[in-house]
Amino acid sequence: MNRRVCLIGLDCAAPELVFDRWAGDLPNLQSLMRAGIYGSLKSTVPPITVPAWTSMMTGQDPGRLGIYGFRNRADHSYGKLNYASSRMVREPALWDILSARDRRVIVVGEPLTYPPKPVNGLLVTGFLAPDTESEYTYPASLKEEIRQAVGDYMLDVRDFRTDSKEALLSQIYAMTRQRFQLASHLAQKHPWDFFMMIEMGPDRIHHGFWKYFDQTHPKYEPGNPYENAIRDYYRELDSRIGGFLSAIPEDALILVASDHGAKRMEGGICFNEWLIREGYLALKTPPAGVTKIEKADIDWSRTRAWGDGGYYGRLFLNARGREPEGVIDPADYEAVRDEMIARLEALTDEEGQNIGTRVFRPQEIYTECRNIPPDLIVYFGDLTWRSVGSIGHGSIWTRENDTGPDDANHSQHGLFILSDRKTGPGLRREGAEIYDILPSLLTLMGEPVPKGLRGKAIEEWEAVFLNTNEHRSKNG
Repeated sequence: MNRRVCLIGLDCAAPELVFDRWAGDLPNLQSLMRAGIYGSLKSTVPPITVPAWTSMMTGQDPGRLGIYGFRNRADHSYGKLNYASSRMVREPALWDILSARDRRVIVVGEPLTYPPKPVNGLLVTGFLAPDTESEYTYPASLKEEIRQAVGDYMLDVRDFRTDSKEALLSQIYAMTRQRFQLASHLAQKHPWDFFMMIEMGPDRIHHGFWKYFDQTHPKYEPGNPYENAIRDYYRELDSRIGGFLSAIPEDALILVASDHGAKRMEGGICFNEWLIREGYLALKTPPAGVTKIEKADIDWSRTRAWGDGGYYGRLFLNARGREPEGVIDPADYEAVRDEMIARLEALTDEEGQNIGTRVFRPQEIYTECRNIPPDLIVYFGDLTWRSVGSIGHGSIWTRENDTGPDDANHSQHGLFILSDRKTGPGLRREGAEIYDILPSLLTLMGEPVPKGLRGKAIEEWEAVFLNTNEHRSKNG
């Protein structure tokens, strides 16, 4: 009941690639699967790095966290935004709970840990830290140990939306090698009950190289020089995991997990162009060229809605009594939302084919809505199209990304593999949700589970890993 747990986080790792397409190329992950339970892991709405990892580690949804993406409205004005950081996280994460119970923790690479807060152990913040000159570790003295162990530490690749593919590949491999090198060093040198690392490489390589291998991608070209880039990287990742596991004590449970998956990106829906066309957004003067929406000359007295760009769309209504120049009567608010949902779900591609857009009301999918949520959350083409926030494109469809080359969007399901590295049971199970991770790990570590979590401990995990022999005898 007092087990140690090591969590290997692979941002954006896709279950269909690990479990199916390239299973035979990944011997170390296969070994964990044969000695454990594995399956897809339903992510947050939206399925993006921020807030998904934080939801996993707090057991709370984005609404309860009040964090809906990397950027969040600071107030009901039209332009003020807060960028997500540890200061916004008010719910205790797993390492906070364990630290308070005198369990030793080591956390490496969790995005929303900058600036770092004290823990009972060590913390290396993630890619949202500005640079390694900042105080990106706890304790601060850990910076020097990292420098001695791995040299100049890479928080992230410099730019994954680039046409310089060779340079991007080189950076991703270097980052992954170094992250696992550091993880091995810390795991062996320092005591811990819970160890966690997150590697961003899968996310960066998916966005940079998805079109080169996915034959359903509209930009796929057979025989291109990067056709095997993602597969080869997964092989490298598997090898690094194998080496890292040799540094982990045999009594530790291993959890490999991703915060979401990946899928091809067909193109982008120019959200605000569509809103202009449909009469929801009015400009005083048209832009001279492609322009960010925050720099557009918007006539708020005639604007009912505006949208934000990203892997999913965020729609905001200009409500009277809420926004400075609001025009929508509060009595009409729900009717306007209903109308917009119907229109958004009727969106087509350039050929007139419905793209399958899904729209969510935050109040219906979250336990509560703290801070300022979007009025609607939009999955254009069920996440096969991204949201393009800029205007001046001359069309509501684009096959290019306004923030640089990007081949993939995020999909709703990531993956998990929970293993004790012994014989059996090798079970594939579906139905786990990202919110279930925190209560499940606490239970496996013999710690009481706090009340008020969205998720719950997965009973089968308990049955297998707390009563292993009994469960295996009953299940062959």
